[in-house]
Amino acid sequence: MTELTDTTGPAIPAEPVAFPQDRTCPYHPPTAYAPMRDGRALSRVTLYDGREVWLVTGHAAARALLSDPRLSSDRRRAGFPSPTARFAAVRDRRVALLGADDPEHRTQRRMMIPSFTLKRATELRPAIQRIVDGLLDRMAEQGPPAELVSAFALPVPSMVICDLLGVPYADHEFFEEQSRRLLRGPTAADTQRARERLDAYLGDLVDRKAASGATGDGILDGLVHRQYRDGLLERTELVSLAVILLVAGHETTANMISLGTFTLLQHPDRLAELRADPALLPDAVEELMRMLSIAEGLARVALEDVEVDGTTIRAGEGVLFSTSVINRDTDQYAEPDALDFHRPARHHVAFGFGIHQCLGQNLARAELEIALGTLLRRFPSLRLAAPPEEIPFKPGDTIQGMLELPVTW
Repeated sequence: MTELTDTTGPAIPAEPVAFPQDRTCPYHPPTAYAPMRDGRALSRVTLYDGREVWLVTGHAAARALLSDPRLSSDRRRAGFPSPTARFAAVRDRRVALLGADDPEHRTQRRMMIPSFTLKRATELRPAIQRIVDGLLDRMAEQGPPAELVSAFALPVPSMVICDLLGVPYADHEFFEEQSRRLLRGPTAADTQRARERLDAYLGDLVDRKAASGATGDGILDGLVHRQYRDGLLERTELVSLAVILLVAGHETTANMISLGTFTLLQHPDRLAELRADPALLPDAVEELMRMLSIAEGLARVALEDVEVDGTTIRAGEGVLFSTSVINRDTDQYAEPDALDFHRPARHHVAFGFGIHQCLGQNLARAELEIALGTLLRRFPSLRLAAPPEEIPFKPGDTIQGMLELPVTW
């Protein structure tokens, strides 16, 4: 076992917990993380390859460290932690935005910000509503039961991000499958091939847009016909941006829709409250994002020694963030395991924090409010079509969500 760094802070358990682990309940942190919910800001955890790294579990410490330039997001740096073998397989591949530090990150983000402002998300709401209505019309016509992931939760954000980026939705089966393999392929080689296929597909799309005289309305069209053709953006960087926007743009929201629906159906009192007062929907979405914390294991590496509550993170040490534990910190949230639409939940870190806070959070909120609100309104008797303990959900080493969600009405 790797020797622990000397600290002057709270005692660190001699036997680190393995990370990541599967959840027992899809909307609660793994039970094995219970020892790390004792008020400490940091814990030590062991990764799949036996390496020990720091896990941030305190809310205040997480927000401070996610804003600290002494922690790098560049996964190509020595010491950067790989939570899974899949992550390690693509670690050396360029990752725009999430895997870049300033000033590179700042340049990339500035190019994207106009497309993801609150104003732009508000402008997109009518189009999102049309997509949601169309999918629910089809579901109603086909009649109960339905499998909500494939019928609704996945198509909504896939169609939205395709329209926004300028990616043909006709290719959705291909990029959804490659995204699935990238995030939870059975082997590291499978993950590597998925990334190569996504790079090739989006590279070809970029080339076709560059060769075309027509200028489309998508984000990629704008980047191709301005930054790329003018030499301000290299092809590899543009393809990397396209990959992260396409994959993150549909995977995270799809999982929130499916797991959010499951969670509401498992909390009938809160569901009844929301049906009685639809004005609670924005607060309900924030609380669901806090409680579900679907993106675990944000990763960084320390560039310098960093002191956190009397504990020293040494230069070169890996740092991970457990959003599911951070968002249940009792110093920040009273009764954090309860679903409460009236708590001030906006300070959660489900979207990360600092310079890498999720670029698409305004769009995600709009999609979730429209998708969940319309689903509950259109199907007032919506309920699970199978015992909850028999419905499969995703393992702990990927974005959390439901693999299937059988419902009826």
